[in-house]
Amino acid sequence: MSATPAAVIVAIDGPSGTGKSSTSKAVAAQLGLSYLDTGAQYRAITWWMLSNGVDVSDQQAIAAAADKPSIVSGTDPRQPAISADGLDAAGPIRTQEVTAAVSAVSAVPEVRTRITELQRTIAASADGGIVVEGRDIGTTVLPGADLKVFLTASPEARAARRSGELKTTEGKPVTDLAATQQALTARDKADSSRKTSPLKKADDAVEVDTTELTLEQVIECVVTLVEKAAARKAEGEPVEEAAR
Repeated sequence: MSATPAAVIVAIDGPSGTGKSSTSKAVAAQLGLSYLDTGAQYRAITWWMLSNGVDVSDQQAIAAAADKPSIVSGTDPRQPAISADGLDAAGPIRTQEVTAAVSAVSAVPEVRTRITELQRTIAASADGGIVVEGRDIGTTVLPGADLKVFLTASPEARAARRSGELKTTEGKPVTDLAATQQALTARDKADSSRKTSPLKKADDAVEVDTTELTLEQVIECVVTLVEKAAARKAEGEPVEEAAR
C-alpha cells in the first residue's frame, strides 16, 4: 500500500462507463483513503421512493419525500456499502428500474440539496482523506477539493464497459451495444442539462481520457496525481496548484 504524505480530498467526476467507480475504489484502497460513491446515494433514494410508492414522474412528490429516508454510506473502498432505512441497498440500486428513474429523481433540487449535505458531512469527517466520485463533486459538492479529476471515454468504449457491468450486476447477458449507448447518451443529456448541479468538468479539473487505457493504467495515472497533490498540500502550496 502506498501512503500519501497529507490527507487529501479527491473529487473524481465523469459520466457512466469511464471507469470512474473502479478507478476511485482502487485509488482509495491503494492510498489508504476513504471512498464515497455519490451515485449510489442517488440510486438508494430512488430505490426507496420506488419501493415506497412515490411517483417518480411527479417532481412535487419526489421533493416532498426527499427528507424521509435515512441513507447511510460506508466509506471502506474494499467493501463499499449503502443502505436506505436500514435495508441493504447495494444490490437493488443496480436494477434497470432504478437506472431508468435515477436521473429524474436526482434532478429534483430538494433531493440534490439533501444528498449534497450528506456528502459534504461524510467528506468533512474523513480525517485521513477521501476519494469522492460522482458527477458534480468538483463543481458543486466539494469545489475546494485538493484534486479534481474528470474521466472521459468514447461513446463506444463506454457502452461496451456499461454492458459488461450490467451483465455482472444483473446476471444476464447484454448484447445490444447500440441500445446501451443510446441509454448512456440519454443519461448524459439529462445529467448535463439539469438546472441544479449539472454534469460538467470543473475549470481546474485534470481530464483523463480512458478510451485507450487499461484500468490499471488509469489507476496508476490517478494515483500519481493524488500523490503529487498530497505532497503539494503538505508543503503548504495553494489548493489550485495541486491539479497542475
